[in-house]
Amino acid sequence: MSHDFRQTTQMGGRAAEMAAIDQGLRAHMLKVYNYMAIALGVTGVVAFAFFKLAFVDTGAGLAYTQLGATLFGSPLKWVIMLAPLGMVFFLSARINAMSVSTAQMTFWGFAAIMGVSLASIFAVYTAQSITQVFFITAASFAGLSLYGYTTKRSLTGMGSFLMMGLIGIIIASIVNIFLASSALGFAISVIGVLVFAGLTAYDTQKIKEMYLLSDSTAVAGKKAIMGALSLYMDFLNLFLMLLSLFGNRE
Repeated sequence: MSHDFRQTTQMGGRAAEMAAIDQGLRAHMLKVYNYMAIALGVTGVVAFAFFKLAFVDTGAGLAYTQLGATLFGSPLKWVIMLAPLGMVFFLSARINAMSVSTAQMTFWGFAAIMGVSLASIFAVYTAQSITQVFFITAASFAGLSLYGYTTKRSLTGMGSFLMMGLIGIIIASIVNIFLASSALGFAISVIGVLVFAGLTAYDTQKIKEMYLLSDSTAVAGKKAIMGALSLYMDFLNLFLMLLSLFGNRE
């Protein structure tokens, strides 16, 4: 009888421990999604604000303001395009040496710089199509991320394949800057949608697994920021690929 009591006590202890882990995981994922949503909001506000500052409607179409000509009509545009990528590498390499608050501020700064680099999409696509594609992306992202969170199937094997696809997309995009091929651009967008859809599910599962390996509150906080960065990039790239496929141009 004492054996049964000890066994019941042990089972109750394990159940309580699992419940605490589940509760902590849900709180962690909520923090990741909140960080990502704030970053997307910062990017959207900054992008629209700089669009208003950089472009003017002449009646015959949009034209650069003096600021727009400086940002997007000069070699400075390459700095604006590449600065977000540089900040991603910087944050990834230095986050272990940062405090959680410094990592957060760096993440918000990255989101703001990304907004500057994306300001021109408001000059290329209609506001209605940008809004429609954003909500399509949000619905797709939610479903894919939910799958990555709930599935019992390991997506690790898919990760290496997706990373190869991502590298291919980057190389093809660089080549297409010089070729300006509409056919290649279409192929990049189609493949990009598939790759970033897969990465959304894969990264969500990876964030979940990484949380379970956290050994301190500070480490968990930094992992939440890096997880938000991964999902932010997945969402934004999925949005841009879908926009290039379905967006109505001005």
